[in-house]
Amino acid sequence: MTFAVKVRFLAVILGVTLASATSAIPAPKTLASMVTGSVTSQPIGHYEFCQRYADECNIKSRPAPAPKVTEYGWTAIHDINSSVNNRIMARTDMQVYGREEYWEYPVDAGDCEDYALQKRKELSERGFALSDLLITVVRKPDGEGHAVLTVRTSKGDFILDNLTSQVKLWSDTDYTFLKRQASFDTGRWVTIEDGRDVVVGALR
Repeated sequence: MTFAVKVRFLAVILGVTLASATSAIPAPKTLASMVTGSVTSQPIGHYEFCQRYADECNIKSRPAPAPKVTEYGWTAIHDINSSVNNRIMARTDMQVYGREEYWEYPVDAGDCEDYALQKRKELSERGFALSDLLITVVRKPDGEGHAVLTVRTSKGDFILDNLTSQVKLWSDTDYTFLKRQASFDTGRWVTIEDGRDVVVGALR
């Protein structure tokens, strides 16, 4: 075998080997559940909310796997997300309360965190544990801060958002996830290690 033929033969073998190795590498899986980090700062709006609703912010839970949601539960998730979105008018805290960052259960108008609080309340009344209903702070693609409700399930963490009637897996949204209520303590917050090559920070 001539040197030129040997080179071509080795190149073919190497190419086949690399192709096989590449095809053997699995595609990255969608992150179904968020990975949380350390305890972090509580948003000022939630801190003041807890001063008014102390009993709601002193509930501690033991770490537990996310629950399996029944058909009844999924129906409740979708119905409540749509119902609250449809009956609450989107207004800023300044427009409704005359001040910034005022977290409250809305009557007929409110902003993003008010929607999240109301959905959390109504799902809790349907039997969901508060440890699985977590207010979450994100950053929208335009850089603006935003709040949504995360529902922990055995199928992953799903987002209830006042900007859409769709209930999406968190990793299917275009948000940067910053922090959320701790599942073990309703008055504490933890960072979110997004895992999608985005910067994790704290929104104050």
